[in-house]
Amino acid sequence: MRCLLIAAVLCTASAVPASATVRAGVEAWQNGDPGKATAIWRDLADKGDQDAAFNLGQAYRLGRGVPADSSAAKRWFERAAKAGHLDAQVSLGLLLFDIGDRAAALTWLGRAAERGDPRAMLVTGTAFFNGDGMKNDPVLGYAYVSRAAAQGLAPAKATLADMDKVLSLAQRQKGVALARKLAGPGPAVTIKPATVVKVASKPTPPRLQPKPVVAAVAAIKPLPPVAVIGSGSWRIQLGAFGTRGAAQALYARLGPRLGGAQAYYIPVGAITRLQAGPYSKADAAAACTGLKPQPCFVVPTR
Repeated sequence: MRCLLIAAVLCTASAVPASATVRAGVEAWQNGDPGKATAIWRDLADKGDQDAAFNLGQAYRLGRGVPADSSAAKRWFERAAKAGHLDAQVSLGLLLFDIGDRAAALTWLGRAAERGDPRAMLVTGTAFFNGDGMKNDPVLGYAYVSRAAAQGLAPAKATLADMDKVLSLAQRQKGVALARKLAGPGPAVTIKPATVVKVASKPTPPRLQPKPVVAAVAAIKPLPPVAVIGSGSWRIQLGAFGTRGAAQALYARLGPRLGGAQAYYIPVGAITRLQAGPYSKADAAAACTGLKPQPCFVVPTR
């Protein structure tokens, strides 16, 4: 029996050609063979290829080619992130948000923000603005979100518009100047302060929530939406979380597959329930089916 087991392992290992590359895994993924893709990436990741480790982490997070496993995804993301892989640092940060480890999430997203990743700058900038897990610094928060918006990230543009409503012109000008300084040498990025908004003296800034940020899957073809959003009196519930941030992180990951469904964050005591919709009952059921193995169930809105 032991000999048969060893032979089986050797046969499995030999199924990945010695010349296989990360790109070969991507092509297998895009051609509908995630099992082959993850086998290629695992072999390369074990040899120290950080792109392969990152892609393998994404596969575990999506549950394609391997069982969905956030612990395994975290482990592979960490391996690549510690080696300096930017997308892995962002994905690890968003995954940690998803599982409720906000402090560790902001640590990794902060590193990625310092390197100029727009998704990380949006979340980190919002945290600085709110003083949420970070020292309260609205000017630095505005600088980070400004840089993310200047790179064309739509959720950052929306968050920046929210900030414009409560920060003074002087604060925004300082934020723009700091954004240019943080950007360092390279092509100039023009960031114009918004039209002056008159506010009461010493306003109390509202707590902003980062707009949904989609974690990019490097070189991996996105999955299609699971259902077309429409009108109806049904939603799908995707989980209950100890923090609103964790619910937002999950929606950021699943939102692109929900056909434009709106997120609803329902407070129930200390818990935040994440729902999406509206759907017809049939479309809601189809959405849940398409999201497997993500826990999901259909709920009425009235």
